[in-house]
Amino acid sequence: METKKPAKGFYILPNLFTSAGLFAGFYAIMQARLGHFEAACLAIYMAMVMDILDGRLARLTNTMSDFGSEYDSLADMVSFGVAPAMVMYEFALVDLHRFGSLAAFLYVACAALRLARFNVSKVSDKKFFTGIPSPGAAAMVASVVWVCSDYSEYINVKNINVFFAILMVLLALAMVSNIKYRSFKDFEFKDKMPFVGIIVTVLAIAIIYLDPPMFFLLIGSIYFVSGAITYLLRLIRRKAAAKSVEPKQESNE
Repeated sequence: METKKPAKGFYILPNLFTSAGLFAGFYAIMQARLGHFEAACLAIYMAMVMDILDGRLARLTNTMSDFGSEYDSLADMVSFGVAPAMVMYEFALVDLHRFGSLAAFLYVACAALRLARFNVSKVSDKKFFTGIPSPGAAAMVASVVWVCSDYSEYINVKNINVFFAILMVLLALAMVSNIKYRSFKDFEFKDKMPFVGIIVTVLAIAIIYLDPPMFFLLIGSIYFVSGAITYLLRLIRRKAAAKSVEPKQESNE
């Protein structure tokens, strides 16, 4: 019995969400140019939501295609590569002149390299990304800018703009690193959630309501640091295992 191919109309749906994400990235750039940084950060988050939905929708409707994959990658380059770099540049790096431009360009270049590597690599472990994903790095940039914009009365951006440049360089290097980051692709909403998980979800919603930018910054920071900590722990374990093997080899000789 032949399986019916999805109607051509279905192919429009995931690409519409991809287009919406692309527009959100473009909108973030335009708002950053106008100095509306909160709107720019929200647009980056909206692009993340669209990026998640277009992939899920393509898998659910069986409308995955090479065209959709390439289009999604190009949209990601704008939304999670160019847009965060431009937002941060307009917010803090512009006063650093060439050094600020270099930090922003390094971020864009590493985002492009990250996406290119992801497109050509054959992923064997879907639970982890190699290097922090570009949407995660973009969310980190948006969170920092949003928090500093909300607390502008207490934070003088010009006094700490070097910190923002260093953060951009670290995020850029993290994107092209070999550090493993959890992908959460194996997480399914249809799975049963334990009672404790429901309580944690309710608390998270309450915290988001109280201070959304601070919550997103906290989550982004934990995700960013978690990969580096896990990577260092693995290195320590490997060195410890190698040292424990060496005496045994010498005694055998």
